[in-house]
Amino acid sequence: MDIKKIAEGSALTVSLGGRLDAVTALELDKNLSASLNGITDLTIDLTDLEYISSAGLRTLLKLQKRMYNQGSMKIINIRENVREVLNMTGFANVLTIADKRSTFSVNFQG
Repeated sequence: MDIKKIAEGSALTVSLGGRLDAVTALELDKNLSASLNGITDLTIDLTDLEYISSAGLRTLLKLQKRMYNQGSMKIINIRENVREVLNMTGFANVLTIADKRSTFSVNFQG
């Protein structure tokens, strides 16, 4: 998995490429844990993400929960096959998705 981070003040954009599966989800979690301190606006760019597993979904949910407590998070540029997984699993209703086709914003309590 490729992880690219661009920080601008309290905003962080993370671009993910490749596969977000059981192995790479742990890598992403570790990579972002310290990076989120002081971040109030997190953007996850999935332009180059080709695959997401249930472990990847859990990691995105964990990030959404954390950012709900310290600011906001949105996911942008989702490939169609990844969007289908988000829709089928119901994660599209929980995660904040903002892109050209649609904007969803759901407050997560938990």
